[in-house]
Amino acid sequence: MAQYDKSDIERRMNGAVEALKSDLSGLRTGRANTTLLDPVVCEVYGSMMPLNQVATVSAPEPRMLSVQVWDKSNLTAVEKGIAHANLGLNPMIDGQTIRLPIPDLTEERRKELAKLAGQYSEKAKIAIRNVRRDGMEALKTDEKKKEISEDDRKRSEEEVQKLTDKYVGLADEAAAKKEQEILTQ
Repeated sequence: MAQYDKSDIERRMNGAVEALKSDLSGLRTGRANTTLLDPVVCEVYGSMMPLNQVATVSAPEPRMLSVQVWDKSNLTAVEKGIAHANLGLNPMIDGQTIRLPIPDLTEERRKELAKLAGQYSEKAKIAIRNVRRDGMEALKTDEKKKEISEDDRKRSEEEVQKLTDKYVGLADEAAAKKEQEILTQ
């Protein structure tokens, strides 16, 4: 049975780009975005839980996040979780709600975030190139097993390279858009 599967390669490359977009959405741009709190975990009921499983996060204003904790006894645990996440946010308790004002970004912090966006992009491109390598190896294996001809292998390698170029371009585009957003806010 042939090892090369174009749809699997495309799915894995698309997965790398989607993971990049998810990582980039967590970068703070100066505007309130509920995805900013996605990496936050809190110790509640004796285990570590994601914030979205113990509270509702909303953005009532452009520069404010609001965390509505469901169980009042978890309020301090959620506050500690946000503080320990190193997001540069200062939680303020207001009844059963935690308010998080989004401070202005300094020029230095903007440059750091833009550089981080570039690093995320590079990781995604490495993942895409690894998928390309796997596809090329599968094609060579199929040719050695005499399941495909040399011409088919070369044609398929060109397809894999086109897919690689397409998804690397998408990764670059997503990172450039995020860098622009960070630097111009």
